Order: sequence, then structure tokens, then C-alpha cells
Amino acid sequence: MNLTEKVAFITGAAQGIGKETALTLARLGARIIATDLNRELLMKNAEEFQTLGCEYLPIVMDVTNEQEVNEAVDQGVEKFQRIDILVNNAGITRDSLIFRMSDEAWDSVLSVNLKGAFHCIKAVARPMLKQKKGTIINVASVVGLMGNPGQANYSASKAGLIGLTKTVARELASRGITVNAVAPGYIDTEMTRALPEAAREKLQEAILLKRLGTVQDVAQVIAFLASDGASYITGQVINVNGGMYM
Repeated sequence: MNLTEKVAFITGAAQGIGKETALTLARLGARIIATDLNRELLMKNAEEFQTLGCEYLPIVMDVTNEQEVNEAVDQGVEKFQRIDILVNNAGITRDSLIFRMSDEAWDSVLSVNLKGAFHCIKAVARPMLKQKKGTIINVASVVGLMGNPGQANYSASKAGLIGLTKTVARELASRGITVNAVAPGYIDTEMTRALPEAAREKLQEAILLKRLGTVQDVAQVIAFLASDGASYITGQVINVNGGMYM
């Protein structure tokens, strides 16, 4: 795979799947616009990208704020003159059983995980439509397909992201823009380490390959979808879950 000179806009890029995706795309030659709320980590990561010889633009951005998203996209286009790849990775959890879940917990998760992706797609579609080419990759989740107790808000947000993926794929296909989703299973990240022990054990028991996924497992699939090798794939959900759900 070769992404030389392509420009990737990645949300939630300071750590976990987002950071590993940014590093993977950079190793393949892409220029990186890394966005996150964590300024400290974004700046700290700059050294790793510089070592790779990658052009790296860190932007502190809140995906729930449409103005901030638009300004970040404008800043990226001003620097690189284009955006070829969007990876909607930003996400949060606020787990609770449905009868205990607050409106705030519901709204915050839907706002970041689903509305944030909506904002980014709208903003990045502008330069992609002018280019008549682009790739959008949404990071969904296995629980958006199968559900999970205690994660009604997270599951709903990721299921919504899958529906958003399929609809936007239909809307943008005629302009040469592909839109796909990756649905990771139980991946070893800071977010999944925060799950209650009982939930983690139940999830791990369901994995056929009997190991947790790694951020590299997910990043490699995203890299393929971002490459020209996936130019005839759109509107799809690629499961990366070790056989946890089929």
C-alpha cells in the first residue's frame, strides 16, 4: 500500500486506535492532520511523526463543535491544499444500565460518537467534492451490531454511525468518494480497560481467537480502506473482532 502525498484528517488521534492509525498511514507516506481535545498528547506525539519524516499538523478540536470542525478542515486545506482521507475515530463511553442512565450520559456519547462524525463528514466533503475523490472511514464498533449490556448509548451511537456510513456512501459515490466503516471488537485500549471487570471477562470469553485485538489490527484495515486497493469498496462494514460476532 502506498499513500504518498495523500492527506489524512484523523479525529481522536492523540492515543489508541487514532494514534496508531495516524502512525500507520504516515509510514505509508501520508501527511497527517491529527485532531483531538488533548493538546499535550498531540504535541508530544509530534516527535514520533517527525522521526518518520511525516508532515504532521496537530489541531486541538472538539468534534461536537461544528465551527471548530470547519476551522480545522480549513486549516488543513490551507496547509496541504487537499484532504484525501477522513478517519472518524473520536469516541467516548459513559456506561450504565438503561434504567440508571442519565440524559447527560446519553446525550454526551451520541454527541461525540455520532454527531461529531456528522460534523466532520459535512466539513471534509467540501474539499473532497471539489477533488472528485476521497475516502471516508468511520470507526464503529461490534456493539453497534450486537449490542452490549450497560452500553445502550454507545451501542446506539455506533449503530447510528453504521447507518450514516451506508447513507453517505450512496450520496457521495457519484463524486468518486468511498465511505466505509470499521467495526472493532474488543481492542486493548484505554477505553476498553475502563470497562467493568465482569463486562471485560464476558466479552473476552466470546472471542474465537482467544486474544484481545490490538490497535495495529484495526489500523491496518483502515490503511487498506484508505488505499487505492480499496477503491471499489464502499458502503461496507468491515468487522475486526477475532470472530466475536459473525
